[in-house]
Amino acid sequence: VLFPMDVPKVIFIDADQVVRADVRELWDMDLKGHVYGFVPMGDTNPDTEGFRFWKQGYWKNHLGNLPYHISALYVVDLIEFRRTSIGDALRGIYNQLSSDPNSLSNLEQDLVNFAQTQVPIYSLPAEWLWCETWCSQETKAKAKTLDLCQNPLTKEPKIVMAKRIISEWQTYHDEVQRFQDQLAPPPSGVPADLGQGSKAEL
Repeated sequence: VLFPMDVPKVIFIDADQVVRADVRELWDMDLKGHVYGFVPMGDTNPDTEGFRFWKQGYWKNHLGNLPYHISALYVVDLIEFRRTSIGDALRGIYNQLSSDPNSLSNLEQDLVNFAQTQVPIYSLPAEWLWCETWCSQETKAKAKTLDLCQNPLTKEPKIVMAKRIISEWQTYHDEVQRFQDQLAPPPSGVPADLGQGSKAEL
């Protein structure tokens, strides 16, 4: 058992996201009987159209009209998960796919998307995950989380990207840095700013 039996729901948020809304909205959201909810991959940035792998080849054939969802943020209804024994179904699907080295290259994301015909996904509102790679600038203002997913066109480092697209990033970074320094001050003789620079690169 991964979670205590009295935990009814879990929300996963990638470490490279900044949240701009109250996640209580996700906690209270009605998943309409689904075991979990994910945000569909963004489809509003025309610059990366050629990189939308889910709209061509294998994934297009497998999903048909079903959306491909991103795994950087999701909600799981553990009560429904346990009641329906969905974990057993996912393990069975995983065992079928794992024999092919070309399958499940992005494990947690590919598995739930492949399994949609057996375990439907509740599509969370698009504003719950904005990523510059796949989403247009026009939709950013309504975004409730900003995700630093890799841009295949630029290969821009995430720290550089964060400073450019997330206005509050530096404030959050400095707050975390101060907390880190309280727990583990820089070694004697090492300037504080040098210590900060080193940690920022990690």
